[in-house]
Amino acid sequence: MQSGPREIITPFRPIPLDIPEGMANNEFFNSTENLNDLEHNNGLLKNPEDLLLYRKALGHTNEFDTSIIYNTSKSILDPLGRPVRRTQVPEVTKKAWNRMNQIVIDYMVEKYPDPDEALILAGEASLDATWPLTSPGVPSIRMLHNHFMVFDKQMLHNAPFADEDNPNLTDGGQNSLFQAYMRDVYSDFFASLDLDILMQTSKDSSKIKLTGYPQGLPSWKVRGGVDALKDIRFWMEYDLILKGFIDFYRAFFTQVSTRNAPVPEGAYFPDQIESILLFNNCFMSSARQVREQCVTDAKYANAIRWQPAFKQLIYRNDEGDLIVTISQNSIGNAITELLGVVVKRVPDAEAYERVEPALVERLLEVRERLIKADLGDGIKTPYWSA
Repeated sequence: MQSGPREIITPFRPIPLDIPEGMANNEFFNSTENLNDLEHNNGLLKNPEDLLLYRKALGHTNEFDTSIIYNTSKSILDPLGRPVRRTQVPEVTKKAWNRMNQIVIDYMVEKYPDPDEALILAGEASLDATWPLTSPGVPSIRMLHNHFMVFDKQMLHNAPFADEDNPNLTDGGQNSLFQAYMRDVYSDFFASLDLDILMQTSKDSSKIKLTGYPQGLPSWKVRGGVDALKDIRFWMEYDLILKGFIDFYRAFFTQVSTRNAPVPEGAYFPDQIESILLFNNCFMSSARQVREQCVTDAKYANAIRWQPAFKQLIYRNDEGDLIVTISQNSIGNAITELLGVVVKRVPDAEAYERVEPALVERLLEVRERLIKADLGDGIKTPYWSA
């Protein structure tokens, strides 16, 4: 079997929303009006913690595709002031969100038990306010949300290979500054974290053979598989991975911005930053190179995301193990592309309506499990009852 990233076509029903004249698409998508449509036309479940489970109208896959969003559209009108990562939400919301994550992932594993037949992934992306809203590739909904997807592996096998120079296929082995120049210190920093359920694993065991991705990213095997997700310790360690990434990113770009800057204020692991990063010659040398290029190359400097921007995934590898990985975010790349799946969405109402009943049936099944776990109430839409 030849390995390489695949490009699939996913039909969707055009969204019946009129964008006001003079507004960019992503400006409108961050509005309360758009979030009302997301809830009332595609909402599945909501709870008092402001978590909304919904059908993806512009989906990645029509096999199984849903998201949970922390809907602050009415309580925080400034899109740039909304929480955009799990470390920024209230504790009561995060606990409910973790339980929802566990139930949806458990459903996917149960419904699609064979790793040879289905690629399963769940993850979140940073939606940090690091560009103006009108910049190309800025996320369309600037609020914290998770993705849950299943891809049929036979469909991926039959799909044409994607262009490997596609800028959206951003991954640690090809384009990441961390992996290209600071691989050892990056690994050492993560190794200093207090992990028990998450066990650092090799790139070969974490790679999907069909696509050859992810490439070069740090990854951790989940000891105990899907049952470990019922342990609150797993979610604490999942947060440690994110906090470690944020600290590394901030420490590096603080050095790029200001030579010999101190440990960033509010760091989660200040001792490790001081002893592992700021005393590492490779780390400091890389910051110097980037700083010097920023001074002389305006386009290069403008493209840098100065604040932490990431994608964090839980997915199933070919052996059936659950794997956690994290990557830098870049302009435009979707979370699926970390696993080598490029999605081309096309408007085709008839094609979408042929697969819609089976998709909705699965979404309502997982909604029922969330309701039984007291994680919310069903939402009525034109397509399903409450």
